[in-house]
Amino acid sequence: MTKKEERRSKKESETPAAEGPPAKSTLREYFESICVAVVLALFVRTFVVQAFKIPTGSMENNLLIGDHLLVNKFVFAPTMTRAEDTLLPIDPIRRGDILVFKYPKDPERDFIKRVIGLPGETIELRDRKVHINGTPIDEPYVQFLFPFDSTETEPGVPNPRRSYGPVTVPPGYYFMMGDNRDNSEDSRYWGFMPRDYVQGKALFVYFSFGDSSTGLSGALGNVRWSRILHQIH
Repeated sequence: MTKKEERRSKKESETPAAEGPPAKSTLREYFESICVAVVLALFVRTFVVQAFKIPTGSMENNLLIGDHLLVNKFVFAPTMTRAEDTLLPIDPIRRGDILVFKYPKDPERDFIKRVIGLPGETIELRDRKVHINGTPIDEPYVQFLFPFDSTETEPGVPNPRRSYGPVTVPPGYYFMMGDNRDNSEDSRYWGFMPRDYVQGKALFVYFSFGDSSTGLSGALGNVRWSRILHQIH
């Protein structure tokens, strides 16, 4: 190697190597992590789950006033292709499902009821017993507040607590009823629920409060601990 080549090699070895991009600051990493978490939370809140509070006793004793639920909004989401039907955990609406939906008379309000009648089925209430296409169905979840004899408030006057129908559920609609049959404003009073009004399927109780009381000790004493993570059927 000549002296000229030696000097060139020495100069190249003394030249500092090219540096990579500057490392992110800790503050920026925290900021990006928070942004990602917020976006994911908004996605989950908008498309996957929703919180819902039970305001009335129409679903007692299955769901109580003060129960706070998580609702699966994804399980009944519409799909565009058969591939989506295969790959995504999408379920059809079945009889017995407890759904949160927009109240047909006021879509700004949310209701929660149980699916009783499916599209195309004929629904009839005979002496408080639900019949589907002429056949009585078993409903172990149903509660009645009043004795059977007192449900007929006036002889000859129709009472939807005792008798209703028969009616046929139109395509794309569902017949909804509360489990607490004597204290439920449901399809017997406002008609069928459109499929497009479904918000989601009730999953489980994540928290539950009883009667409200003042003070921290009173509030904690009213927590229904046994209902936390209660699965909804």
